[in-house]
Amino acid sequence: MMIGVAGFSRHIGQLLSKSNGFIAASLSAASCADEAEKAEGAGCRDDAAALRLKWIAMAAILVSGVMGVGRPLVGRKRRTVQTGSAVFVAAKAFAAGVILATGFVHMLHDAEHALSNPCLPAAPWRRFPFPGFVAMLAALATLVLDVLVTRFYETKHRAEVARVKADAAAALAAASTSASDEDITVVTVVEGEHKVPLLQAHSHSHAQSHGHELVQPQGREGEVSDHVRSVVVSQILEMGIVSHSVIIGLSLGVSRSPCTIRPLVAALSFHQFFEGFALGGCIAQAQFKNLSAVMMASFFAITTPTGIAAGAGLSSFYNANSPRALVVEGILDSVSAGILIYMALVDLIAADFLGGKMTGSPRQQVMAYVALFLGALSMSSLAVWA
Repeated sequence: MMIGVAGFSRHIGQLLSKSNGFIAASLSAASCADEAEKAEGAGCRDDAAALRLKWIAMAAILVSGVMGVGRPLVGRKRRTVQTGSAVFVAAKAFAAGVILATGFVHMLHDAEHALSNPCLPAAPWRRFPFPGFVAMLAALATLVLDVLVTRFYETKHRAEVARVKADAAAALAAASTSASDEDITVVTVVEGEHKVPLLQAHSHSHAQSHGHELVQPQGREGEVSDHVRSVVVSQILEMGIVSHSVIIGLSLGVSRSPCTIRPLVAALSFHQFFEGFALGGCIAQAQFKNLSAVMMASFFAITTPTGIAAGAGLSSFYNANSPRALVVEGILDSVSAGILIYMALVDLIAADFLGGKMTGSPRQQVMAYVALFLGALSMSSLAVWA
């Protein structure tokens, strides 16, 4: 019995010792010489040229982000760019393809590259598919968050509807205590760019003094659900986009190689424009107030340039080629991949293509499918350079 306990204790001790060794090796801040040489390129390190390219990248990506996210918001009142128009649907489908390819081809691949790096200990990083596993957990966590936030907004909206209905009943009672169903009609008024259904109560006995009262009733349940979904989708999509934008910005910012930065400028500008368009479309559909919409759009637009600036400031003492940096980068890339894949497939592609929103002509529907595939293929092709 004592021998068995001693053997078990020895086995646990060895396991803990190995675990400590794995953790220490994975969290080491020491530079990996091979990776540093690959990252900087053979004879391509030039701090001054890299800094100039970083300034160009920040400006180009900022402008691309502003143009992408701002186009659907500014064009909401124009017929060709209104949500639901053929041009908007096709452009949003293209952007959804871009986001899907970003998750599958770029972020998941980068996570696999980081976590299978020879600088990391073979156990556990190369003995278990951590990138796919973490991406799966991130997608499931996004699903849970999606459901919880949707229920929160639905509960909040139901409370608001109950309050409005109570006010409506009080207003109608005050307008006419003897009002019958024939005395109450539903009218539609326009507030800004939105049509709002209102109840109109006519008072025959007090026509001169009271006229009529207008109160807003509860909208159709489908309209409520669509609006709530648009609000939730826009906020979670921004969370996913911002998380990987920070990673991309930091990675570019810490690089000292013009050969690495130069091809990223055009690729990330393209990427930022169409991600911004997808996000801007979701914000426009959610019908946020102008201030909220501007804040969300601005936060998206400045995230990658801010990440580049932060990376440039950290490049003198941050070691992007250490095992610790590789682990952090790989896990964050995996999380971003899971979020983006979920959002692209569930909340952008499935919601539009399977949710009854493709109600245009067959030609418009074919254009949307072609745009979806073009977006995915275009973004995938950029993997050659970035």
